[in-house]
Amino acid sequence: MASVFTKIVNGEIPCYKIAETNDFLAFLDVNPNSKGHTLCIPKKEVDKIFDLDEATYTGLMTFSKKVAKAIEKVIVCKRVGLTVIGLEVPHVHVHLIPLHSMEDARFTTKQNLKPEEFQEIANTIKKQL
Repeated sequence: MASVFTKIVNGEIPCYKIAETNDFLAFLDVNPNSKGHTLCIPKKEVDKIFDLDEATYTGLMTFSKKVAKAIEKVIVCKRVGLTVIGLEVPHVHVHLIPLHSMEDARFTTKQNLKPEEFQEIANTIKKQL
């Protein structure tokens, strides 16, 4: 069964897209720890990050770095943190989280944003790529 992220890749579920290549997709997390919280995924559905082939793994990290640099340019934060947990969705995903404190990295507090806020954030980050 296709993961929710594969459904996003296939256009079956909408997302607030930040960046896309032939192999990777970045979009805003709809349950963000902080404004600008972005997910970077390989389009190929693989459950665990260390099961990715070497080219996809390094490609995902390079893609994530470009997106993180764009986030840093438009979201006021101390830094953009990166985490890979992988328990929520069985599809490799990198969390890029604008950090103001360690609490933003703990996945305990979530931001409530309106659709137009998500779209504005996505558009602003996209312009930096």
